[in-house]
Amino acid sequence: MAAYRGAISPIELDVRASEIEALAHGAAVHDLGWLRRVAVRGEDRFRWLSGMVTNTVKDLAPGAGAWNLVLNAQGRIQGDLMIWRAADDLELEIAADQYDRLIAHLDHFIIMDDVELGGVNPAEETALGLTGPKAGEILGRVGLPVLNEPLTQVRAEFEGTPVLLRRGYGVLAEHYAIWIPAARVGVLWQALAAAGAKPVGSAALEAFRIAEGIPAYSIDMVERDLPQETSQMRALHFSKGCYLGQEIVERIRSRGNVHRHLRSLELEGPLPEPGAKLAVDGAEAGHITSAAEVPLPGGTRILALGMIRAEAEQRNLPLTYAAGESTGTARVLSGAPQL
Repeated sequence: MAAYRGAISPIELDVRASEIEALAHGAAVHDLGWLRRVAVRGEDRFRWLSGMVTNTVKDLAPGAGAWNLVLNAQGRIQGDLMIWRAADDLELEIAADQYDRLIAHLDHFIIMDDVELGGVNPAEETALGLTGPKAGEILGRVGLPVLNEPLTQVRAEFEGTPVLLRRGYGVLAEHYAIWIPAARVGVLWQALAAAGAKPVGSAALEAFRIAEGIPAYSIDMVERDLPQETSQMRALHFSKGCYLGQEIVERIRSRGNVHRHLRSLELEGPLPEPGAKLAVDGAEAGHITSAAEVPLPGGTRILALGMIRAEAEQRNLPLTYAAGESTGTARVLSGAPQL
């Protein structure tokens, strides 16, 4: 057990290769106890929340969700969160390691608005994750519905217990979160495992996240970064109206590009530490934000995310890095790798 995303979670439950195989080609059950839910209430909730985040709120369809960045007035990223809508109810989903800071940031901007933020106690309700291309099969075996589209949600029942089922964003696999009363989470875990989902820990989840090219805040995205530098255009909505930091985002879009981008990488050489410098012909070209060894049947691959300077990327020359006294090379991937 160790800290992961602000909560204590199992690191490994089997050999890494077996866990990665389940995530990439089967189905895996895992802890999501690091997620926090916050209800957004009050007459002004839609207008106020739309002014605080980068993606759509008012046009979010009932039963749908959207990933958002939270910015300051200078357009710098303060964190990320999911917004979910059910009928006229709005709810945030925030990683535990960002919870206190983001809630304080949002609270600061509730001035004359009829808005109230109410957290769901994680001791009362928590979430399990179900990830993999066969996740739908597992849901069917335990009597839960399959969601055909990402970023959708539905309420259902598991053995008489109400649950909230959400399908998130994924590149290489389907990603589900199942919210259930904490007293029943062990029963659900056992049922999913009995149905064929392999239990996996946070180490494999982190490696799979890197393989999918999905950035994590405070690791791959930090406070100094601008939204377009992260290459995560799925978090931006350019016709939703004004929001905090929107002027900077629009200025970048209309007047020119940023000078660096977060990219998926594949490395040849030793596993580097986060922050390892990337170079082209001896000149600094960026840095690695996260990297992981991904054991696969064909051999272990080292995949990474890195912030790359635009001029270095345009030259399309090999990138080099150092790990201790050893060196390696990195190449930019055009998309998520086939595992």
